[in-house]
Amino acid sequence: MSKAERAPAEVFAALGDPTRLSLVMTLSDGQTRSIARLSIDAAMSRQALTKHLRVLERAGLVESVRAGRESRFAFRPDAVAAARACLDEAARQWEDALGRLKRFVESTPAISRPPTD
Repeated sequence: MSKAERAPAEVFAALGDPTRLSLVMTLSDGQTRSIARLSIDAAMSRQALTKHLRVLERAGLVESVRAGRESRFAFRPDAVAAARACLDEAARQWEDALGRLKRFVESTPAISRPPTD
C-alpha cells in the first residue's frame, strides 16, 4: 500500500482517540501552541501529551516548529482535506451502487407467490 493510500487511514486512526481529536480541535483555530500551553487544559502529563502530538504529527495533522527552547504545534488542514476526499469518494461509490440496485429492483418484474392457506 502506498503512502498516499495509507494517509487517510493514518488520519482516521489518529483521530480515533478522543484526546488526539480534542487536540486537533483546539489547534484548528489556527494558533500555534506549545506543549505547556496545551497541557493547561489536559488532565495528563506533558510526556503523555507529547506522545499524542507525535502520533498526530506522523499522520500529518499537526506540525511542530521550534521557537527558541520550545516546540510549538500547528494544525495542518491538508491532511483532513485528503481524508475528507477519501470519505467523499466512498460515499460516491455507495451512491452509485445503491442507484444500480434500485434500477435493478425497479426493472425486475414482481414475483408472484402462491396464496397461503
